[in-house]
Amino acid sequence: MQERKRLEETLADDSRILTIASDLETLFELAGEGEQVASDIEREMKQLSRYLSELETGMLLNGENDSRSAIMTIHPGAGGTESQDWAEMLLRMYLRWSERHGYEAIVTDRLEGEGAGIKSATIEINGDKVYGMLQSEVGVHRLVRISPFDANARRHTSFASVFVIPQVEDEIKIDIRPEDLRVDTFRASGAGGQHVNRTDSAIRITHLLTGIVVQCQSERSQHKNRATALKQLRARLYEHEMAKKREEERKLEDAKLDINFGSQIRSYVLAPYRMIKDHRTKLAIGDVDRVLDGDLEELMHDYLVWRKTGKTAGDGKDDLPE
Repeated sequence: MQERKRLEETLADDSRILTIASDLETLFELAGEGEQVASDIEREMKQLSRYLSELETGMLLNGENDSRSAIMTIHPGAGGTESQDWAEMLLRMYLRWSERHGYEAIVTDRLEGEGAGIKSATIEINGDKVYGMLQSEVGVHRLVRISPFDANARRHTSFASVFVIPQVEDEIKIDIRPEDLRVDTFRASGAGGQHVNRTDSAIRITHLLTGIVVQCQSERSQHKNRATALKQLRARLYEHEMAKKREEERKLEDAKLDINFGSQIRSYVLAPYRMIKDHRTKLAIGDVDRVLDGDLEELMHDYLVWRKTGKTAGDGKDDLPE
């Protein structure tokens, strides 16, 4: 059924391209007869270009796990409230991106910051090719802005890191023995209703052999939180094993090599000018609000092209302040 769905989508894509091409041919014929259709031609050309870009993105997602759903974690860097607020802005951006695509996004764990923002967040994003698309987001994101928390309105630089792993389906065998787990329950924090805050419904599971820790507090039911946490642990153990095999390959992947603060993959500058620049692909976008509202398609597409071909969107000049 999955193969049939993919084939049907391919046929639908082919039909759509032929329709747009036919419409363009008609418009060019009308233009040749003196009709004023330049604006229509421009609109159709932009639509075709956008659609072909989407198709190219899909063709570039051919990795082993690219078609899977994903689990994303977000952590602020040093800087207290500033970085915590930036981490929350990123969380909103990815939730909006998920909403734009019709993906199901569930915040399974969220630790509130002190005063503002978040100290960490984990999101499950369910949908076709989500993991492949979100590979472009793995790394450190830098924000430059006039701080809303600074009474002197000075410019601040904040960092937050994003990491993404594929969700592992049940057919992939990961041996999780009960004796290798330590399960702790605790009272959920933050909003969620009186029942959530009065009972020890939140779950934290520690895998003793690897030290991997997962937790979930999004549901009222301790059993549901436990099931979600085990699902995340399963995915993290899978990624742990895959990481061993990819150790040498990781050394060659600059985007994943050194995920620490100061090695940012992308800068979001809100002052003194407004621009977003990806330091890997050299793509620069002036419409900052559009990107922060979840429009990441251009950034993701250019990353996938860069990863496949090494081609960048810019001329190699990095015009953002360090």
